[in-house]
Amino acid sequence: MNNKERRVNGLPYHYDDPEIMGKQLLYMEKLHDYNATRPSEQEKRQELLKEMFAEIGEGCHIEPPLRANWGCHNVHFGSGIYCNFNATFVDDIDIYVGDDCMIAPNVVIATSGHPILPVLREHNYVYNIPVRIGRNVWIGSGVQILPGVTIGDNSVIGAGSVVTSDIPANVVAFGAPCKVFREIGEKDKLCFYKDRKLDVSE
Repeated sequence: MNNKERRVNGLPYHYDDPEIMGKQLLYMEKLHDYNATRPSEQEKRQELLKEMFAEIGEGCHIEPPLRANWGCHNVHFGSGIYCNFNATFVDDIDIYVGDDCMIAPNVVIATSGHPILPVLREHNYVYNIPVRIGRNVWIGSGVQILPGVTIGDNSVIGAGSVVTSDIPANVVAFGAPCKVFREIGEKDKLCFYKDRKLDVSE
């Protein structure tokens, strides 16, 4: 099995294999162009996003600077996603984000890791496992999402969390490692933040 095949199958592989690196620098150049746009150049940003991403829906807004190993070439965005400043996508393999998600500042979503065994790291081995985030998820500032994680629809990940394992749908979760704190429920129809009363309804 060659390095390309090992990579696709989630097995440790040599990341410095020229066959794998391919057009990575070209993708990074496109990302550089995006980060160099002016705030007034919204149309240009939208055009670049469509060129950069594996797929991206309508109404997505991503604040520069944005960082990504492969220039978002392996990132799949739904529609209506807002991504705040300093997002980092370690997109050596696929990252999937559903419609209407919000990603706060300084979030890292990583598909890549290195084996614990020292000799493998000395020989440039890495592994990649896709990350999947459902629709209408809110990821708080400074969250770190590790390889292989799935987050279910409508869930909230609290600021500063380190998400090492799957989080189900319709919950509030936080911590390092991130754990489910509670389900989203009746209180959330009454209060929008702690005990502050909600005065709007859908």
